[in-house]
Order: sequence, then C-alpha cells, then structure tokens
Amino acid sequence: MIKRLQFIVACLFASMLMDITPVQGQFTDEGFKFIKLFSLIESRYVDSVDLNKLSDEMIRDMLHKLDPHSVYITKDEVEAMNEPLAGNFEGIGVTFDILNDTIIVISPIVGGPSEKLGIRAGDRIIKIADENVAGTGITTKQVLAKLKGKKGTVVKVDIKRRGVNALISFDIVRDKIPIHSVDAAYKVSSNTGYIRLSRFSATTLTEVNEALEGLKKDGITDIILDLSGNGGGYLDVAVSLSDAFLEANKLIVYTLGSHAPKKEYISTSKGIFESGKLAIIIDEGSASASEIVAGAIQDWDRGIIIGRRSFGKGLVQYPFAFPDGSIIRLTVARYYTPTGRLIQKPYTEGYEEYSEELNKRFTHGELLSKDSIHFTGSLKYFTLVRKREVFGGGGIMPDIFVPFDTLSYNDYYQGMINKGIVNDFALIYVDKNRENLRGKYPEFEQFKNKFEIDSLMLKDLITYANQKSLPYKAVDFGQSKHLVTIILKASIARDLWSSSEFYEIFNSAEAGFNKAVEVFDNWDSYFSK
Repeated sequence: MIKRLQFIVACLFASMLMDITPVQGQFTDEGFKFIKLFSLIESRYVDSVDLNKLSDEMIRDMLHKLDPHSVYITKDEVEAMNEPLAGNFEGIGVTFDILNDTIIVISPIVGGPSEKLGIRAGDRIIKIADENVAGTGITTKQVLAKLKGKKGTVVKVDIKRRGVNALISFDIVRDKIPIHSVDAAYKVSSNTGYIRLSRFSATTLTEVNEALEGLKKDGITDIILDLSGNGGGYLDVAVSLSDAFLEANKLIVYTLGSHAPKKEYISTSKGIFESGKLAIIIDEGSASASEIVAGAIQDWDRGIIIGRRSFGKGLVQYPFAFPDGSIIRLTVARYYTPTGRLIQKPYTEGYEEYSEELNKRFTHGELLSKDSIHFTGSLKYFTLVRKREVFGGGGIMPDIFVPFDTLSYNDYYQGMINKGIVNDFALIYVDKNRENLRGKYPEFEQFKNKFEIDSLMLKDLITYANQKSLPYKAVDFGQSKHLVTIILKASIARDLWSSSEFYEIFNSAEAGFNKAVEVFDNWDSYFSK
C-alpha cells in the first residue's frame, strides 16, 4: 500500500509553491489537480508505481524550475547535511584513510575517545565489532557507518600495530566528535597571522575567536583570512565574523524578498579585531556566507580582497519540515552587500546552464585574466569610505586579481591529486618512517626548515603513480614539479602533525597567500588604489 502521508505531503508542497493555502481541508483547483493525479496513478495506472519515489522526483523538478538553490532533502540525507553545520558528530574520533584495502588511522582526534584509549597514528583497523574489514573492499562510507553511532554506545575495534604481533582490542565508547571549521591558524611573520576557514558552522565563531586571541597574544596585528573554497554556512555566523572586524553600527548585509521584508544586520561594539591590516582571500569556490564577509569588508574599505571572483550564491533558504522527516530548503530572499550589490549571479537560463557557469568562466578566460571580465555601468558601485569602484552582477570581485595557475595545474598534476596518489604516497612514507621522522624532527619548525623532498623520493612517487595507472608525462611533471614537491612535503607534515602544518607549508606555493603577504608589506600603495 502506498504511503498516504507522503502523497498528501507532496500535494501540500505543490500548493505551497503556488502560494495556495488549504482552507478547511480543501484545495484550490490547482492544488486539487495534484491530488487527483496521484490518486489516478495509484488506482488506474497500467503498471505499479513507487509513488514515494515519484513524489520525491516531482518535488525536486519543481524546485529546479524555481531557482538553483531551493532543494528537497530526504530524511536520510538531512542528518548527513547537518553534521558539518552542527560542528560535531557522534563516533570514535579518528581521521582515517583506506590504503591497499586496509583502514589506516591518520590521527586520533584530540580529546576524542580513541585518543584517550591510546589509539595511534599508523594503527590499522582490522576488525570492527568482530567483523573483518581488512582486504574486503570496504568503502569510506561503509567504515563511517560502522564507526559512527549514538553517544554512549560501545564499538569494539581490533587494531594491528607495527611491532606488535597480536591484534590489540579496544572497546571504544562513542562520544561527540568536533568537526573543525578552522583548518589552519599560524604566525606568518612577526606581525602577520593566517587563518583558514573551511565552513561557517555552529562552532566557527568560537574557533575563530580562539585563533584570533591566540595570534594577538603572540604579537600579531595583521590577519590574512583565507576563505578560498569556503562554500558558506550559517548567516548569523557570517554576520558575527564580519562584526569581529568592523566598528559598531555598520551595515553588514541585508536580505529582501517578495514575501520577506528588508532585514538589516548591523555590527556591534564587540569586534575583537577592528584595527590592523586585513586581507581576505577568495576564489570561485567561495560562496554564500564567505561572500557576505568579503562584501562587507570590501564595501566598508576595512581590508583588501584578493583572488578571483567568488561563486555568486546570494539566495536565502529557509527550511520547511515535512512529517516524514524530509525537508525543503526554499529560497525566500536575496542577500545584498552594504552598498546594495546583489551577491547572487543570474540564473535565468535554467538549472543546467547555471551549473556550468564555473566551467564557462575558465573557457572564457575569466580565471586567467581580469580583463576577461566585463561589467556594465549599471553594475558599478562605490565603497562607503574611500569611494572606490566595486561591481555587482554576481559574486564579489576582488580588489587584487590572482589568476589561476594553468601551467602547474596540468593533467598529470590533476591526476596525482584527484587519484589520491600524492596523499597515499605520503601516507605510506610516513607509515614506514614515522619513528625516524619524529626522532629527527621532534618540532614542526625543524621539519619545515630542514626536511627536503629529494630526487629519489620524486622518482619513487612517479613510479608509484605509474603503478596506479597514471603514466608519466615528462613535460607536465616538469611544469608542476615545484608544486608536487610542496604538496608532498605538506602532506607528510599533515600526517605527522595536523592540517594547520599542511597549510603552513602548502601556502608557500599559493599565489593568493603570497600576494597577501606582499600587500601587507606595501599596504599604503595597494590600499590607495
């Protein structure tokens, strides 16, 4: 029997999209058409039909016709979607990788249940709940399903450790495990600090404030905030982060929709970093909340925006829950920067065209040259303090353009990264040499300054790549050799320490980061432009 609940929900949803309100259990003619249609399909259609699946598809199709960011999310998808924004999940607390069909612990999460029990980096998970998981073709998704679980529940894990013949058994009590949004925070120079933010979640502001406070105590007066690739998150977190850098009573962003009156978000006097130089790095992967922060900082001339034009996601979604646990996130308003620029890029050509827009930026040359980007006079705005020209039309256009490095990011390099070859090679190397590396470089600074990727290691990497079906391309490798070397060293550092150490090494090859450092050294000349 078809679930009547989801059938009615689909009909109610159809009515809601058309702004139809059910009155005394009745629908208007338009809403009734959907009820009649589903009833006819259920009772008269030639074949049996899964109406649950059909209603899901209908809802998704209708939302796609509205805008690119109104979405339907099934009950099973809701929890997975919320985890990164909630800032935690419940599990055993390890980061892992699957190498040669074996689960290898990259590192136990600090303060998590696995670390407390003594599980170490390099340990191999052989059994979970007495079930063999080594050499079985297990996937990352399957591992997560076995290791995650409600806080307080117990899962038995059997570990194989180098130098120990027998398996080591751990009864791990699952707990809340933090999902960090600050990937890196470190001191660049005597005055400059760097913070990389990957998302805007429930814990973001606490993490950023802790990072800022720590850097200030270390004598930092200037901040590079890296929002490249940051797809956004909570609006209130973006507002609070902007507030940290702005003086009181500054408009940060406002929202407006046909059925949503204008709502303004204003800065308070609580900013903990209202003075000092500020550079924000963005790129085509920076969206939504990232664009709110970058737009506010740019419009108030508080800092310099560096990189490439951001994604252009300026539609506000509000969640509406269905009785079966699924939800829709329906667009109800648009974001505007303090100068009145609409952040959202156009989507009038339909969903498919919209989804290809980033690829078109590359083919049209926008990622390579600022001159390939053309704005009309109607999209010109002026910043609120220095009256500098800025442009609307979708996304935040940086003050200083940094082109995409097509020479280094060639097919061979992309194969190295996309196939996980550099990551796996680094993991194998650290696994074999962990004790020696820790003994030789007990502190990260020693590793950073003295450890070198030699020609033999690169030769071994090329051989490993060939074994993983990535044929050697001498010209491509020559072009990307410097970048491959940096990323390999950074990956080894991450496996030995954390992602913060990864970025401290990786950023030496990042054009946006290096431009930010240059800007700080010549602040007055850049900021007057």
